[in-house]
Amino acid sequence: MNKKLLVAAAALSAAGTWAQSPAATSSPAPGWTPPAGLVTMPIWPGTAPGAKPDAPPEVNVNAAGTKMMAGRPYIRLGNVSTPTITVFPAKGKNTGAAVVVFPGGGYQILSMDLEGTEVCDWLNQIGVNCVLLKYRVPDSGPYPKSAAALQDAQRAVGLVRLHAEEWGIDPHRVGVMGFSAGAHLSVAVSTHYDKRLYDAIDAADTLSCRPDFAVVIYPGYTSIASQNLAPNPDIQPTANTPPTFLLQAEDDYTAHVESSIVYFMQLKNAKVPAEMHIYAEGGHGFGLRPRDLPIMNWPKLVETWLHSIKMLPAQ
Repeated sequence: MNKKLLVAAAALSAAGTWAQSPAATSSPAPGWTPPAGLVTMPIWPGTAPGAKPDAPPEVNVNAAGTKMMAGRPYIRLGNVSTPTITVFPAKGKNTGAAVVVFPGGGYQILSMDLEGTEVCDWLNQIGVNCVLLKYRVPDSGPYPKSAAALQDAQRAVGLVRLHAEEWGIDPHRVGVMGFSAGAHLSVAVSTHYDKRLYDAIDAADTLSCRPDFAVVIYPGYTSIASQNLAPNPDIQPTANTPPTFLLQAEDDYTAHVESSIVYFMQLKNAKVPAEMHIYAEGGHGFGLRPRDLPIMNWPKLVETWLHSIKMLPAQ
């Protein structure tokens, strides 16, 4: 974004209208362009906290299509320094529920379609509003090594509640869903919501950033392999941690199935309602792309769970 657009965005923020205005929509990134006709906005009305000067432009590091899932390449967006949210409204009957989606990518890149837009398309079909967060990467890794992604997640949840009425969302039914590193980010914002990791900017930061539920798909970073898969000491669920759904494959050799098992046991000990599904096969990073494996029925499991915790209306 050039200096003129940054100035315009800051001015609109000061007037309290930057979120709704087309002038606040981020410029299309070289590596990923939000779908046309949707609300897309930078989550910070100016420079993000701790932003590095002269950041390189965003780029799809898989432009050659060498990385594939289910026979198709997917976007691996790198150098994200200007985080945004894109709002995908529910299709058909709007249930009022909303999910903030965090793509994965090891805190180095973001799988913007495989674990982003494709997930939003599915959520929209079941009447759920989707808010896709393009959070900052790469950085030094997960919180607390770097606060950037968690700052973006906290801010995004607050913004969804701020604009809930405008976007047809029930502010008491705002959840998060993440994949791989994004799944860890879902866990992080589910356990670090009492205090923002940045100075308050506007009304969005006066609203709770605690999700009402969390969907955690093949998470990483919740256990420490070098310590016999002990729980990550920076993940400390309490009785106030939101209800959580976990799913992973036993043959996940990237994040390892213990990531889900360890966090599930922490939730159980904290008396947090939690549901976990472990499958023999599936590997890592599969998203929703069709493969002939039982684990690929996971979207229906999530939908049923959302009904059971009353985030979706009774069937």
